[in-house]
Amino acid sequence: MGATLAHLLGLHGLSVVAIERERAPYPLPRAVHLDGEAMRVFQTIGIADALAPVMFVNKGMQFVDPQGRLLIKWPRPQAVSDQGWHASYRFHQPDLETLLRDTLDRFAQHTVVLNAEAVGAAEDEVGVTLTVRTGGSSREDAIRCRYLIGCDGARSVVREWIGANYIDLHSDAEWIVVDVLMKRPLPDLSDWTIQLCDPARPTTLARGTGDRRRWEFMVMPDDDRTQLERPEFLWSLLSRWIGPEDASLERAAVYRFNAVIATPWRRGRMLIAGDAAHRTPPFLGQGLCAGIRDAANLAWKLAWAIAGRGDAETLLESYEGERRPHVSEFVAQAVRVGEVLQSARQIPPNAETEHMDTPAPRLGPGLHDAHDPLAGRLAAQPLAADGQWLDDVVGQNFALIVRDSDAGALPESLRSLCAERQVAIFPAAQGFSPPSGICALLVRPDRYIFGGAKSFGAAEMTVQRLAAVPSQRAEPSLMEQAR
Repeated sequence: MGATLAHLLGLHGLSVVAIERERAPYPLPRAVHLDGEAMRVFQTIGIADALAPVMFVNKGMQFVDPQGRLLIKWPRPQAVSDQGWHASYRFHQPDLETLLRDTLDRFAQHTVVLNAEAVGAAEDEVGVTLTVRTGGSSREDAIRCRYLIGCDGARSVVREWIGANYIDLHSDAEWIVVDVLMKRPLPDLSDWTIQLCDPARPTTLARGTGDRRRWEFMVMPDDDRTQLERPEFLWSLLSRWIGPEDASLERAAVYRFNAVIATPWRRGRMLIAGDAAHRTPPFLGQGLCAGIRDAANLAWKLAWAIAGRGDAETLLESYEGERRPHVSEFVAQAVRVGEVLQSARQIPPNAETEHMDTPAPRLGPGLHDAHDPLAGRLAAQPLAADGQWLDDVVGQNFALIVRDSDAGALPESLRSLCAERQVAIFPAAQGFSPPSGICALLVRPDRYIFGGAKSFGAAEMTVQRLAAVPSQRAEPSLMEQAR
């Protein structure tokens, strides 16, 4: 997600130094699920159209008992949602990482330092000095930056530097993740993600892109831990479905699935995001998606803070304030799903089919109207009359969405205010259906609703509230700081 954040900051005209531990993207599967919200971020970045052909739309999830009886069914919509994308996709992470890295060079102001690690940071009133060691040598270089963002994963050093502690949601288990490349099609292998609620060994089966399939097996107390990643043991686990004549092993790894939320996510000019700030069991496929939401939330706030469009303290404090409650709901839901899978006590005794709902939480308290029931919720992505999508038109700006049929009646005072506050006015084509009684929605750059209005006068007041984040002088450039 660090590359995603670098792209978003580049769209705001900011310069980024990205420190990458590895020389090239990791070539094997890891994350396998993206949702429509993540695809909107990639649409804004400009890589969604290139990514879409190497993904497929996910059918959904089924929980079954050891006899194969359906317990819970979670179908995912097969039609494009109001986000402009499908609700759920399967993808191959190396495809995404390669696209993100290959397109980052369009930002001439960006620098990518490969085969490097951050080993120290010193903060002062106007910036951070980061110490970096490259290529495993003893030589250390200093990099000067306004802000340091730790997108450095579960073992984050930036999290340590800011002194964050974990809130433990008490979900902890070891699982073996096995990725295979199929040699031939096997029709009995479902396109659904199957959660096998078997007390003898809870198991997940999932289709991947191309010829890939994934199995995840819970490590059981009597397993020989020296054998967990050996091919003989892996094939014994897989033998219920496939054998070496059907597939080849691509990757196997033992993971500890846990649920933790760090706090705080910020100390001064150092912040954390993604797995550095929160970790979730994989049962909802929301780990990477959560990190992408972090990037979208943080990018415009950093840009505003640096440009002096608002008080930096207010802007950056709202990052954790909004995101931590939001991601906590997804993590809690993943924990509940895991409990169904991992504990026979949670299986409905009558094996009647139940249904799951997709989480759609509201942002926590922050830069939106807490009294407006629409504020803090993800906005739909409407089309304009000429067929262009909202996100393609407005980019990384605030947008006031109105019906195309109403656009001509906008008062000049509202148009002038939007121009002054750098708010794009987007006339949505016929078919856009805002909530009852609402004539305009003010949407933030991360596509969450700032507020709704029932009249153009109320819309003007909503846009005026953007001034509630006090303005200040833009931060001096690093060149100015050096003087």
